[in-house]
Amino acid sequence: MKKALKKTGKIIGWIFFSIIALLAVLCIITLCWGHMQHIRGSVTETFPTAPADFTPAIRLVTFNDSHNQNETVADAIDTSYELFDADPTYPGVDAFVYNGDFSSVGFEGDYEAFAETIHAHVREETPFINVLGNHEFKQKEYNDLFRKHFDQEPNTVTEINGFTCIGFSGDRSLTEWTFTPSSLKWLADSLKEAEKTADGKPVFVFQHPHPWGTVYGSTVWGTPQLNVIFSKYSNVVDFSGHSHFPMSDPRSINQSLYTAVGCGATRTFELDNNGIVGQHPDGYDKAAEMCVVEADDAGRVRIRGYDLNSDTYFCDYFIENVNDRDSFVYTYKNMSAHDAAPVFAEGTKATAFRNEEGEWVISFDEAIPAEGYIVHEYKVTIKDENGKKIFSKNFINDYFVFDEDDTADFRIGTDTLESGRTYTLLVRAESAYHKYSGTVELSFTAQ
Repeated sequence: MKKALKKTGKIIGWIFFSIIALLAVLCIITLCWGHMQHIRGSVTETFPTAPADFTPAIRLVTFNDSHNQNETVADAIDTSYELFDADPTYPGVDAFVYNGDFSSVGFEGDYEAFAETIHAHVREETPFINVLGNHEFKQKEYNDLFRKHFDQEPNTVTEINGFTCIGFSGDRSLTEWTFTPSSLKWLADSLKEAEKTADGKPVFVFQHPHPWGTVYGSTVWGTPQLNVIFSKYSNVVDFSGHSHFPMSDPRSINQSLYTAVGCGATRTFELDNNGIVGQHPDGYDKAAEMCVVEADDAGRVRIRGYDLNSDTYFCDYFIENVNDRDSFVYTYKNMSAHDAAPVFAEGTKATAFRNEEGEWVISFDEAIPAEGYIVHEYKVTIKDENGKKIFSKNFINDYFVFDEDDTADFRIGTDTLESGRTYTLLVRAESAYHKYSGTVELSFTAQ
């Protein structure tokens, strides 16, 4: 009996040691990858822009994460045709690509409703490439349902105007957002074949989860398995969703060894606050982003984010050479170098009022970010007439809502203030790349 217990103890010890060793290796890999992300590349004077004579040879529109909100899917398709049917330079849309999570829990009714929307709005001559997301993986028959309702395989390679477009669904593994070795081999083999005929052009890849440690949201809602495959090819331009982190954040494009783009969402946003994910600030339910992807015969790539609620382009990225990693400009290092601390304009004012629900709302003039960048959040502190701190919190800015409102409005509770009393508001703004404004002190009287 003692021998059996001793042997069992040794086995448990070895298992425990193996787990600790594996975690240590993963931590080392994480630190190395993160360090490379922050130091790779050079700092350029400017960012490239698409030249006036840029003529696409392909145009794709990609979006994701509608979770049964098919009205937004229909809007994305209809708006794309409206935008490009009469384009004098290059009319039309060559394909739509959906990056997964069209459903909530993967029931067949979700497939039926999404398929009906696609058939009703996508023209017969326009390819629609669809991939599975983790919410489709919630039902074990996901592959059968996919093949039944969509006229394609879950993993596809589509040649469009001389460009390779890979739609990668993969297969569910231990968790909903990892992939089986066999499915990853399919992706690796497909990229290897695509590279043979790329001829200097980009290879476009579309899948649901972000490659880990690349775009905004990928450190939590990403998978490291993809980096092993993508890193072999500088001309991979990858598009993904899953995190629901807004594409309007400049960190949603990243170039280190290849190009990764996070495409936001078409139902709800998620964000982080001081690195804590799972945040849903006011306006998070106004998610309606899509991504327009173009490339010309020389292999140059233009990527634009479009907000369907305001009919506004909110970002415009141009890649001159996908084959030269040393020329990549959308690295963390370069993007961070061009960011600057937000600035509060002279005469900035603050007010406080009660909303219809009886909550106090603090309102102040927004800080001004660097051109092409954002104010990600505000550190807000309120003191009473005696200088006593009565409130302090970090608020995520609603930079993902495109409207004409130039004030920041945050709910601070029902009993924080007293009507008629005067308070001091201290505010500091933080950019996406953690550049901080000076703290402004604003006096206000609660309404």
